[in-house]
Amino acid sequence: MSNRERAIQLLDIIDEERMVYVVRILENLTGFAEIPNAETAAAIEEGDKMLECGTGQRYEGATEDFFNTLLREE
Repeated sequence: MSNRERAIQLLDIIDEERMVYVVRILENLTGFAEIPNAETAAAIEEGDKMLECGTGQRYEGATEDFFNTLLREE
């Protein structure tokens, strides 16, 4: 049995809940992983520049705590 045949055989027994992980792995291996849109790419670049220049802040903690902090600042 070839590796391809074995992979297909295994895919047939993986439940839908776990299939999302398989799809992500396959997308990464084939180069079809989700590519950020222009707005997201620009935001990532802006954040990187802010960190490099020392004008940005890195938050370490729970996401929920971060959003609560943002909501309190309004």
